[in-house]
Amino acid sequence: MSTTGEPGSEEKRVTWAELYFDLVFVFAITQVSGLLHHHHDWTGVARALVVFVPVYWCWVGTTVQANIRDVDNLRDRLGILLVGLAGLFMALAVPDAFGGRGVLLGAAYWLGRVVLLILMIRITGIWHGPYGAGVLVSGPLLVVGGLLPDGPRLALWAVAALCDLSVPLVFRRRLAAVAYHPAHMPERFATFLLVALGESIVGIGATAARARLDAAELTAVAAAFTISAGLWWQYFVYAADAMRHAVVIADSRRDVIRRIFQYGHLALVAGVIGVAVGFGETVADPWRALGPGAVALLYGGCGLYLLTFGYTRWMMFRKVATTRLIAAAVVLALLPAMVRLPALAVLVTLAVLLVALNVVEHFRVERAAAVPPAPPTPAPAERPVGGPV
Repeated sequence: MSTTGEPGSEEKRVTWAELYFDLVFVFAITQVSGLLHHHHDWTGVARALVVFVPVYWCWVGTTVQANIRDVDNLRDRLGILLVGLAGLFMALAVPDAFGGRGVLLGAAYWLGRVVLLILMIRITGIWHGPYGAGVLVSGPLLVVGGLLPDGPRLALWAVAALCDLSVPLVFRRRLAAVAYHPAHMPERFATFLLVALGESIVGIGATAARARLDAAELTAVAAAFTISAGLWWQYFVYAADAMRHAVVIADSRRDVIRRIFQYGHLALVAGVIGVAVGFGETVADPWRALGPGAVALLYGGCGLYLLTFGYTRWMMFRKVATTRLIAAAVVLALLPAMVRLPALAVLVTLAVLLVALNVVEHFRVERAAAVPPAPPTPAPAERPVGGPV
């Protein structure tokens, strides 16, 4: 597979059409969170995941298309908006995706993939990759699954999700010729994570707005916001610049983008959605014990988020993210003990852990910055702000 041209020396900027397109996925993430909110068991998590993957993959396909092509023109703007409409149909189908709207979700996804393929049709070999697979395999599977009863539908949609996720691995050699713009891709995925973090704020505010807002409830709001801000801090202060740096210096940008952004950010966003749904169970009644489902979403989502940084750092620099992995282990180890505690205690404990983690990371970065620089070389490597921690 080859592209129509190499990225120029100037940084590619995110277009207004892409940012407007993202607004659809603000709503889509809210709908996925709502689906998970009503079903906390493992079946509910599986349902939410197999619905979220096509939503996410439709966004990823549009982002890659905008990265490797010039989309600031009439044809591509209209195409992006049409994919956005398909995404809106998918979001509307999510609440009843395992009821009467299964076909709508599948057909909307298929429509989005067809539009993306048409937008990319001039690229040689486009059928042999994610765009062709979406039209020929995963899209039809989602439509057929929408016609089946609940259990077989879940199984077939899981196959479709695995198909979408595995295609970049299967066709990685064909995708090697794609020329990615290094600045655009990190910015787009950071924006998507920010959209997910916005859902955590909605999870706090929408629940608190219906409460009495006494001292305990306001404390729960403050603790939940501290957790959300702590998750934001981990990514945007300590990781975002390192990820961009990894793309710039990589021998194979294709591998970094696939591992760190397409796969790594799927786990990051899934973790944030779990935390957001957990907030909806904690803020309104801070003295109530949450039960295993809500605690698993809150602490399990946070643990997944932190563990993913261990994966991304290893993939980028072959280094161990020791502090984050330890913090993730502590969060997950505390999960069973939190089941019997009041929601307020659960929130405050997690907030304290994230604040402590960010403080430790801050001092590690400061200490690394204080180390005398190595002897100058003719072309010193650029070090990203905050360092690849």
